[in-house]
Amino acid sequence: MTTVTRLTCTCAIAAGVSLPALPAPRAAQSKPAGRLFAPLDLGLLEAPDRDQWQKPEQIMDALLIGEGSVVADLGAGGGWFTIHLARRVGPNGLVYAEDIQPQMIEVITRRVQRENLANVKPVLGTAKDPRLPHNIDAVLIVDTYHEMEDPITLLKNVARSLKPQGLIGVAAFNPGGGGPGPAPEDRVDPQAVVKAAEAAGLQLVKREPVPPFMFLLVFGRGRNWN
Repeated sequence: MTTVTRLTCTCAIAAGVSLPALPAPRAAQSKPAGRLFAPLDLGLLEAPDRDQWQKPEQIMDALLIGEGSVVADLGAGGGWFTIHLARRVGPNGLVYAEDIQPQMIEVITRRVQRENLANVKPVLGTAKDPRLPHNIDAVLIVDTYHEMEDPITLLKNVARSLKPQGLIGVAAFNPGGGGPGPAPEDRVDPQAVVKAAEAAGLQLVKREPVPPFMFLLVFGRGRNWN
């Protein structure tokens, strides 16, 4: 089955974690040029000022993530946001760091070992199914939505992993140019995300600006979820 890897916004190079020297998996080699984010380029995505413009604390607050929460980081890449989540949920919580590239999973594994974090579990998913367990409090999707080949199916599978009151957060760069992030043509329209989420049986709970460059959409299961 052909898969499309979701762009990840995290990296391990700046954290001092070496990247695995592995060939691209066969599925990845069949991708159209430009769709697969190369693990060796992860260092481009972890700017020193990322905390300032991505505002991880605001995003985690919006998803009601606290000490003891069970959460997932979809398209975790090298684990930048995974580390923030792990520190927020603490030793009594758990973070599933999901990606669909085996190289990314290796980078995450090495990073959490370096950080001495016992509350992170890497998960190798697929483009349509992240293969998450059930009873998750919150799932975070940071700047990876635009790489999903079938967002409706993926969001349905994500929603099945949530607790009844669980939340899904989609953080992405504002349409147009300016700032870091993908090229203007690769950025997503927030209303397109909302439409796909509704088709997956979700409902919009809140929308927040994450100034100056991003927005956050928070979804829960719809009333007719089954």
